[in-house]
Amino acid sequence: MPRLARKPSVAVRAAPLRPPAQSAENFRRSRRDRAVETAQDYVEAIADLTGALGEARVVDLARRLGVTHVTVNRTVARLQRAGYVNTQPYQAIFLSAAGRKLAEECKRRHETVVAFLRSLGISEKVAELDAEGIEHHVSPETLAAFERLLKKP
Repeated sequence: MPRLARKPSVAVRAAPLRPPAQSAENFRRSRRDRAVETAQDYVEAIADLTGALGEARVVDLARRLGVTHVTVNRTVARLQRAGYVNTQPYQAIFLSAAGRKLAEECKRRHETVVAFLRSLGISEKVAELDAEGIEHHVSPETLAAFERLLKKP
């Protein structure tokens, strides 16, 4: 078998490894943040569907979020355990008081981020797309700064 020519190696300086405990905590936080982001997306979608259709069904959530009904069922079960939704088998999904509060906070955050991006001259379409990611990660301090800047004449 012919030998493959080896590319000359370039010395790349590797960053020092973090201590395992710190690395593990960073990954745990990242997974936790993704779970919170998912919960926020679901309660927002449930609130929107309930407002428009009077109820949110698994099939509607799956279609709206671009996931399977199995994924919706699993996530809704987690949301129910967390106290954000109320549901019975083969019934619609409704937000609990805690779920409604979270949905309202998410909607306000989303609207603030969109308005801030629009104030920078970003198109509506791009502002909506970007806000979908930013809204979950923006700190309360940064969000308050966005709100202050939006209120200035």
